[in-house]
Amino acid sequence: MKRKVAFMFVNGSITEPLRSEMDFGPGLMITVGVGNYAMACEEAIKLADEGVIMVELCGGFGTLGHAQVTEAVAGRIGVGVVRFDNHPGYDGASGDTKWM
Repeated sequence: MKRKVAFMFVNGSITEPLRSEMDFGPGLMITVGVGNYAMACEEAIKLADEGVIMVELCGGFGTLGHAQVTEAVAGRIGVGVVRFDNHPGYDGASGDTKWM
């Protein structure tokens, strides 16, 4: 069985989840684009249901977004983050300011 891992990014122009998969032999990397934190929580639950062992959230997620996804998966998968508390792509704002 392949080891499944995921990376999730957030962008407000996304209205439906965008998903791609990269098979690298012993594993599968799943990339998921979401439009907001609620969509992120829904997609993270789906990933857990599919047997993904961890998801790493992009720097666009703030601490509150990280907490929401972590709560949604209820310990079923690990949730890590790439952190930009003052994201350069958001004019120095946190993802929490942009997406909540």
